Amino acid sequence: MSLDIRLFPCLSDNYGFLVRDEATGLVAAIDTPDAEAILAALEGTGWGRLDLILNTHWHPDHTQGNARLQAETRCEIVGPEEVRRAAPIDRVVRGGDTVMLGETPFEVTDTPGHTLGHIVYRSAADAHAFVGDVLFNLGCGRLFEGAPEQMWASLRTLSAWPDETVIWCAHEYTAANVRFALSLDHRPEMAARARELLAMRERGEATVPTTIAAEKAFNPFLRAADAADFAARRAAKDGFSG
Repeated sequence: MSLDIRLFPCLSDNYGFLVRDEATGLVAAIDTPDAEAILAALEGTGWGRLDLILNTHWHPDHTQGNARLQAETRCEIVGPEEVRRAAPIDRVVRGGDTVMLGETPFEVTDTPGHTLGHIVYRSAADAHAFVGDVLFNLGCGRLFEGAPEQMWASLRTLSAWPDETVIWCAHEYTAANVRFALSLDHRPEMAARARELLAMRERGEATVPTTIAAEKAFNPFLRAADAADFAARRAAKDGFSG
């Protein structure tokens, strides 16, 4: 099996994703930050269809395109129960479930913290995961609903995935995350990683995707010693202005 993945900017700092199962041609959108941008990207691919929406959590910048996209494409909307707070959904999934995109199975994992019902989708065979607002390049999501212990457990779950797993994050927050990471980590290799990422941004390039290996090596939240250390780092990031 094989996936074709297209990334494109949406709103001020979101990314949209279109994913195509090459065996069957079926197509999914991961979250729906901007229906207009998703439809334009879909037309640009020439794929000619949208079969699924896979929502990761309920926040409007991840769900506000659900209704229009379904009206125009008749796709099925899949996601956690909490999506009903903001947008239509057809099928509720939770950790341990599997969603099929053609011949590609996406494993669903519960990842509370950013929101209480947040989930992520991973194709283990293809080593690709769509993680919404749980994990970012050198960062993690704010704790809008969950406790630090919940987010720490969610991050530990992701960090246990194979190092080669490709992580598709939903926002371009890397420049700010670099500055915070440098305030905690003074290793030469961290400085080199920071230069690489900032140069990408200066060229207008996306810093998404990343990998589990890269995040375990450089992400200050995955490098925390324990839940208490994670909580302190998350609180420090919330107030960081460097």
